[in-house]
Amino acid sequence: MSEQLYQVALELLPGIGDVTAKNLIAYCGSASEIFKAPKQKLAKVPGIGPKTLSLLQSEQPLKEAEDILNRCEKAGISIHHFTDSTYPTKLKQAVDAPNILYAKGNINAWSRVLAIVGTRNATEYGRTVTERIVAECKDLDVVIVSGLAYGIDITAHRAALREHVPTIGVLAGGLDKLYPSAHKKYADEMLETGGLISENPPGIKAEAHFFPARNRIIAGMCDAVVVVEAAKKGGALITANIADSYNKTVFAVPGTLEHTYSEGCNYLIRNQKALIYTGIKDLKYHLNWDQVNGNAPQAPDLSALPEGDRRIMEILQNHPEGIPVDELAWRTQISLNQLASNLLGLEFQGLVKSLPGKRYRVA
Repeated sequence: MSEQLYQVALELLPGIGDVTAKNLIAYCGSASEIFKAPKQKLAKVPGIGPKTLSLLQSEQPLKEAEDILNRCEKAGISIHHFTDSTYPTKLKQAVDAPNILYAKGNINAWSRVLAIVGTRNATEYGRTVTERIVAECKDLDVVIVSGLAYGIDITAHRAALREHVPTIGVLAGGLDKLYPSAHKKYADEMLETGGLISENPPGIKAEAHFFPARNRIIAGMCDAVVVVEAAKKGGALITANIADSYNKTVFAVPGTLEHTYSEGCNYLIRNQKALIYTGIKDLKYHLNWDQVNGNAPQAPDLSALPEGDRRIMEILQNHPEGIPVDELAWRTQISLNQLASNLLGLEFQGLVKSLPGKRYRVA
């Protein structure tokens, strides 16, 4: 049997989430070895109880997985496991990233990814701003990610198609159960240069509890999220908060004080969970996207810097999208107090830039 069969079967076991599945694979070496391992060995893994051990000895998950593989083959759906090189690189950095992604089209050949999200009840202002953002991204080698929902999402996808900007739709249900079905025409067009993604296998309908989980994929796949319009509660704010927890850069488009669908954006800005978005210059500045891919500015000469500063700069140069300060401390082996002092000095020299979420990158 193929390794992919075991990977899918593992996801079908009740009580095993993404984190536990990753722990099992790390412990056993592969999904297939999990199903072949003796119970005594698996029982040592945290979170594995008698019911799960019994299911791992059963043929039923493998039969169900085989059916899923057959349906995927017929529908032209590819399967990407967390350990595969085809799995979206940025999403791998999220601790709760799905172990399995079902996809159509191109989902991983992008160095710059921008998520655009917002209310389903988009206003003319929101639609106009969304279209402008996409149009201004045309020359930046960016792929646009959204959720293919009504309102801001579909406006972003349609604008990307019109501007010939690749775009990826992240779905809550299986790829053969497109929701809303009214957007099938656009979904089909997106496959020409972009793609469609879901963590759910074919045959699964989009249900309410799948949407927050879908939002973490949108947040995890991107470099930054732009919230165009949002109420105080809703999927767009969930995506923004998840992105913030992933140390992604979050932008929000400000709106009038009296408008319901500006309240969420204004809240994010007021509480410093998002940078204010006033135009494409904000993306270029905060994400260092002012250079076309492949034409980045020449790296500064580090030879004159003190050893600690030089170590910091060498790490940051390998993380152009930015790196959290605690990870930077671990990689450089510099204490947080000393690191803060070093970073401040490097900022004064114009070599380093601070980002939201206590992240830093080369200026």
